[in-house]
Amino acid sequence: MANELLVGLSRQLTLERQMDVVANNVANVNTTGYKADRSLFEEFLNSRAHEDNFAGADRRISFVQDRGTFKDFAQGASEQTKNPLDVAIDGRGFLVVQTPAGERYTRDGGLQINNQGQLVTASGNPVLGTSGPIVFQPTDHDISIAADGNITVLEGVNRIDSVRGKLRVVNFADAQKLVKEGSNLYSAGPGTAAQPDIVSTVRQGFIEKSNVNSVAEMSRMIEVTRAYTQISAMLQQQGDLRKTALDKLADVPA
Repeated sequence: MANELLVGLSRQLTLERQMDVVANNVANVNTTGYKADRSLFEEFLNSRAHEDNFAGADRRISFVQDRGTFKDFAQGASEQTKNPLDVAIDGRGFLVVQTPAGERYTRDGGLQINNQGQLVTASGNPVLGTSGPIVFQPTDHDISIAADGNITVLEGVNRIDSVRGKLRVVNFADAQKLVKEGSNLYSAGPGTAAQPDIVSTVRQGFIEKSNVNSVAEMSRMIEVTRAYTQISAMLQQQGDLRKTALDKLADVPA
């Protein structure tokens, strides 16, 4: 296959994968605590020109390949809900939740209380405190969550605060090693361990919105589509030129 076709196809393959990343970001623009993915590209040099009349840099052919993706952990905007169970984390911290597969981490602070009185995520996973799951009593009311994650309530007719636990907030030395598992959950990648976060603070009655900029992502989607179309047109032109050249050569007398 001609080199120009290989270069064009390499770019189209990366554009297809970039479109998948952008489309996933757009689909999660309203997902609480969602962190956008970004694509990484790099130049891949390969030599295919070996004739003597190709000298120096002209011997090199530059392909493009998508090296991978990285997670954009920039903090999203906070939205006030006035729901006493909703929390937004200011900082790099994550809430810890218990799942059937083990401990997982999330920035989604839209919390609820299940039928057993446990504090859970929207997916029903128990939220862990520093001493395990956080459980409320049927008579608890006026739930208060302090900036350090400490949870207190008024129990029954008592006017003295009762402690129900403290949210376990953790961070990671290299958050890029976290693995997205769906349902707004992350798992710790190889060699990654959660460590207590004493810097991040908790805001009760708020949730962190997705950090996806919908306008920017839609613009990026249009750019990817146009680039793919332009490369398709270029490849078609190259094919037409080659076909024309072969037709003319066929008409040359032997």
